[in-house]
Amino acid sequence: MFSAEEQFPAVISFILSYVSGMRRYGQSVQTNIAYKHRPSVYGVILHGNEILLTHQAMPESEVQLPGGGIDAGESALQALHRECLEETGWKVQVDRRLGAYQRFTYMLDYEFWAQKICHIYLCRPIYKLQEPIEPFHTTVWTDTADALDLISNEGDRDFLQAALSFR
Repeated sequence: MFSAEEQFPAVISFILSYVSGMRRYGQSVQTNIAYKHRPSVYGVILHGNEILLTHQAMPESEVQLPGGGIDAGESALQALHRECLEETGWKVQVDRRLGAYQRFTYMLDYEFWAQKICHIYLCRPIYKLQEPIEPFHTTVWTDTADALDLISNEGDRDFLQAALSFR
């Protein structure tokens, strides 16, 4: 016997997201797809009027907030520090949590459909430790106004805009 969540994963995910009131960006939920729950964490890393971003060249070219999936046994903050270091080479100071949103998307590099719960934190760069070690990632420093046009993901753009309004 299967649980309701195993039989109707997209419907259950949709109901849970509706009840939680968490904003969704991107594609609509498709009821014929079994989404894998994928908690993730990203940093809005500001220094003066500049922001630290990452450019991921493959599988699709995207400019993003640094961050990614939270691994099993890892806290959101541990994942954020690890991901920032892997994707940008920078050590960061986490100042505060800005919020969270969700995206239902196909993750081409992992070859599965995911319900990404994206936790966003406001951070400051401390110092550069190394070059990025994540394949196909390069560090991008840019003006915050330009970043709003560069960032590929609408949810990331909205959280950057919100962070800038706090200044």
